[in-house]
Amino acid sequence: MRILLLGSGGREHALAWKMAQSPRCEKLFIAPGNGGTSQVGQNVPLSITDFPAIEAFCIKESIGLVFVGPEEPLVKGVVDHFRNTPSLKDILIIGPAAEAAQLEGSKSFAKAFMQKYGIPTAGYREFDVNSYEEGVRYLQQHPLPVVLKADGLAAGKGVLICQHPIEAAAEFELMIQRNKFGDAGRKVVVEEFLEGIEMSMFVLTDGKDYVILPEAKDYKRIGEGDKGLNTGGMGAVSPVPFADDLFMEKIEERIVKPTVRGLHEEGMDYKGFVFIGIIKVGEEPYVIEYNCRMGDPETEVVIPRLKNDLVDLLEAAAQSKLAGVKIECDDRYACTVMAVSGGYPGEYEKGFEVEGLDLETGSDSLIFHAGTISAYGAVMTNGGRVLCVTSFGESVAEAADKSREVLDQIYFENMYFRKDIGYEFA
Repeated sequence: MRILLLGSGGREHALAWKMAQSPRCEKLFIAPGNGGTSQVGQNVPLSITDFPAIEAFCIKESIGLVFVGPEEPLVKGVVDHFRNTPSLKDILIIGPAAEAAQLEGSKSFAKAFMQKYGIPTAGYREFDVNSYEEGVRYLQQHPLPVVLKADGLAAGKGVLICQHPIEAAAEFELMIQRNKFGDAGRKVVVEEFLEGIEMSMFVLTDGKDYVILPEAKDYKRIGEGDKGLNTGGMGAVSPVPFADDLFMEKIEERIVKPTVRGLHEEGMDYKGFVFIGIIKVGEEPYVIEYNCRMGDPETEVVIPRLKNDLVDLLEAAAQSKLAGVKIECDDRYACTVMAVSGGYPGEYEKGFEVEGLDLETGSDSLIFHAGTISAYGAVMTNGGRVLCVTSFGESVAEAADKSREVLDQIYFENMYFRKDIGYEFA
């Protein structure tokens, strides 16, 4: 099978690495890819939202399966484009159609969906410019802290936790009246704050049946001890030590099953991954958010633990044949640690050579590229999150130690990584 993978991050490198291992994979293309994906497939210079160019490439290269990595093309309707184009209708594509992708593309859509299907989540109200004054009054009497969420996609930056009424009112005004997050913040979801510890669930569904992949916990803050600004993710661990069998059973019964049932009953075209952000409050699971694709950097620990042939799984999902499929996992702990450019998540420079990538990592460690590019015969930095190292161990601490040992041998100018990923489980 000839496969096209859309995306360019660490998630896509991990997925490409896994797909390339499948005997079913005849040829793998990654668009646009990065400096690491070119080691396991062929990078092609396609924009992930240029649907006509993607269409032409798929026809020219006789592509049999398309995997959509990031959320933007899904929300913009790449799956619908394939469904509605006669020359593409026989190509299998992994991802939800635009309507179903609103689970990630619209916080208010997701909240209404959860409410309808009895899925546990924080209480909420939504407001826009027409109900702005009502929203101001609502915030004045809302218990603190209070959560403000831009309704649309805001590159992971549209969620604010406000500790004071004045702060909440000011941010509310910036979002709705002053376009702080552009169109994404024209509608704001005001949500009660839930106190607990977070984790991520990954479900592959064919729209009716599903399989659950290994769970993970990521670390969003730039600083050690989970301090500082939010990022796209500084590391992740899997499995999650606090997620025992009883807690996982609660998640499946109360969240996963009603989610998949809701997608089916709504008649949504959904053949792909559902990322479910979970918060454990006491001993009970609540949904923080849905994403309509795999997470990053969680993919970099989930996919290495997966023993199944990924191409077989994706084909089964695309063909509505997931019933009876069993997931097999490596029982060891996996920990990934992300190396980022100095200044990230604020302003940073790129174009620095990455040194040390040819080191022998052993069978227990893997290097996945994120913001890199191959140029001038070298690998250069090309983003905020540059690369990550995933390692296996018999404990979180052992896996984390191995990843840090590898990162200590890699260098680029102003390189930074957290040395405490998985700290609360060590």
